[in-house]
Amino acid sequence: MSDEEIVKAETLYSGSVVSLLRYHVSLRGRRLVREVVKHAGAVAVIPVSDKGRIIMVKQHRLPAGRSLLEIPAGTRRVGEDEEECARRELLEETGYRARVLRKALSFYPSPGYSTEKITLFLAEGLEEAEQRLEEDEAIEVVEKTLEEAFEMLRKGLIEDAKTIIGLYWLAEQLKRTNASGDAGDQ
Repeated sequence: MSDEEIVKAETLYSGSVVSLLRYHVSLRGRRLVREVVKHAGAVAVIPVSDKGRIIMVKQHRLPAGRSLLEIPAGTRRVGEDEEECARRELLEETGYRARVLRKALSFYPSPGYSTEKITLFLAEGLEEAEQRLEEDEAIEVVEKTLEEAFEMLRKGLIEDAKTIIGLYWLAEQLKRTNASGDAGDQ
């Protein structure tokens, strides 16, 4: 595989959340055009209560044309590190603080056209505080067990990629924890 060489870059649009760039590239002697959405990056949080319930949010998503059930998430602010962003978004969207926040993994949801990279965190030791929604947010907090969330997933009721990744990651972690715990009991 050979890397693309950027010959020219143009900013077509620059907004508060994303910019749209057009790259003229050279790939194996051919000239191509790539359109790229530039994004500051985001975080997503899997908040798990002491009772083992996942704290989720339901909010209207204009591009989807309806409300979606998701794990809390948000875009990083300029100069904000990932953990700071995760703590801020958790409090803003759910009204919870986490005593324990652990980085799980990072992924590109749409690397074919976007630079957005999402870092997923597990939040535990939740403490109730006050939800601090931004003025452009209308969010309902919803609690689900992992089993309930997977049943919704099977029925096509959870369609958000970061939430699907987060649920599968959490299920895998619980499976590993149970497997290692079971081995220690023998």
